[in-house]
Amino acid sequence: MTAATVDVQTDSPAETRALAARLAEESRAGDRIALTGHLGAGKTVFAKGFAEGLGVREVVNSPSFTLMAEYAGRLPLFHQDLYRLAGAEEALAGGLLDERQQTGVTLTEWAERLPAALDPDRLTVAIEIGDGDQRRISVSGDRGREHGRYLDAAADWADRRTGA
Repeated sequence: MTAATVDVQTDSPAETRALAARLAEESRAGDRIALTGHLGAGKTVFAKGFAEGLGVREVVNSPSFTLMAEYAGRLPLFHQDLYRLAGAEEALAGGLLDERQQTGVTLTEWAERLPAALDPDRLTVAIEIGDGDQRRISVSGDRGREHGRYLDAAADWADRRTGA
């Protein structure tokens, strides 16, 4: 296992969306991305940017009440929100892990409610609130599970942002 983390700072929702759109360019069918962070951290903002990067033309909102929304883009986007679930049992009973997701990319908000053991191939994007609109976004994955393309894209985006 070759776990790695790339930390990125964004200073506005627009930058968070731009980072997410850049990461979406690297996505492939079957990819699973876990979004974690406190309420208001920017998980849905990230999801909106990721959807834009996939070419989704619909308005993307948090699927808190429907649990999962599907969108058409370069790849299908399966946008999940586990906030209202009590645990993994409810996620499994609700059909939130199924074979259809192998055709597209799955973004899961509040993914900490689904143990990593049930979703071992996921890339994790942890969003922390900073001052004002500032966010610290940690992209963590296993290069051996093909997460390297996301990690490299996040590092490249951060370098371009800072002019490094």
